[in-house]
Amino acid sequence: MTIRDHKSQQKHQTAWTEKAIQLVLFLCSALSLATTLGIVLVLLFETISFFQEVSFAAFFLDTEWTPLFSNKHFGIWPLFVGTAVVSMIAMLVAMPIGLLSAIYLSEYAGDGVRKVVKPILEILAGIPTVVYGYFALLFVTPLLQRLIPSLSGFNALSPGIVMGIMIIPMVSSLSEDAMYAVPKSLRDGAYALGSSQLQVAFRVVFPAAFSGISAACILAISRAIGETMVVAIAAGQQPRLTLSPFVPIETMTAYIVQVSLGDTPHGTIEYKTIFAVGMMLFIGTLILNLTSHWLRQRYREVYE
Repeated sequence: MTIRDHKSQQKHQTAWTEKAIQLVLFLCSALSLATTLGIVLVLLFETISFFQEVSFAAFFLDTEWTPLFSNKHFGIWPLFVGTAVVSMIAMLVAMPIGLLSAIYLSEYAGDGVRKVVKPILEILAGIPTVVYGYFALLFVTPLLQRLIPSLSGFNALSPGIVMGIMIIPMVSSLSEDAMYAVPKSLRDGAYALGSSQLQVAFRVVFPAAFSGISAACILAISRAIGETMVVAIAAGQQPRLTLSPFVPIETMTAYIVQVSLGDTPHGTIEYKTIFAVGMMLFIGTLILNLTSHWLRQRYREVYE
C-alpha cells in the first residue's frame, strides 16, 4: 500500500468516525426532545380529559379544592396560592443570602478562601430533600413556635425558610460564576476612575452579570415551585386560600404526592386532577424560563 493510499484510507475512516459521532449526538438530542415532547403530550391529553368533566369556571373561579371529598370542588387557587406563599418565603431567604455570598466570593474572597468556601456551600445542595423536610418539621417549627406562639404545627413559614436555605447554593453558585466571568478590564477601568471596591461590585460587576444572576434567581424560583418533600412533610396538606404563613397549607406538588400514593383509582376524576395540577406547574415553569430568556437577551443587548 502506498503512502497516498494509506492517507486516503485514514481520511475515509476519519470521515466515517465523524459521521458516527454526529449521529450519536443527534440521537441524544432527539431523545431529550422526544422525552420532553412525550411528557407534554401526556399532560396535555390527560388535562383535556379532565376538563371534559370539569369546567374551566369550576377550575379557575372556585376558591375551594376538595376533589377527594364527597362534596367535590376543583378550584385551583388554594394550591396555587399555597405554592406562591412558600416559594416567596424561600426566595426572601435565598436571594439576599445567596447574592451577598456570591458578591463576597467573587469580589472580596481570595482564591484560597473561594476554593474552600464554595464547595462547602454547595454541600447544602447534596442533602436529600426529605432530610430538609423533617428538619423543618422537627427543628425549625418548634423553634419558631417559641417566637410565634400562635404558629401551627404545620405551616408555610417553616418549610419556606428551610426551602430557602436549600436553594441558597443554586443562587450563590450560579450568580458567583456569572460575576466571576465579568472581564477584569471592566473592574480595572472602574478602579482607574476612582471607584471603591464596593462601588465596583454593585455598580459595575453586578449590572454586567445581571443576565446570569437573573437566570440563577429564576432557576431557583422554579426549583422552589417544584419542591415536593419539604412541603409534603412540613406544610400540612390542607388546601386553603390564605396568604398567612402561620397556618397549614398545601402546594401543588404536595397534592400530587398525596394522590399518587396509590389509594386513588386510575382513570377517575380524582386521578386526573394530578395531571391538571401538573399542567399548571408546567405552564408556570415555562413562563419563568421564558422570562429568564427575555432578561438574558435584554441585558445582553444593553451591555454589548
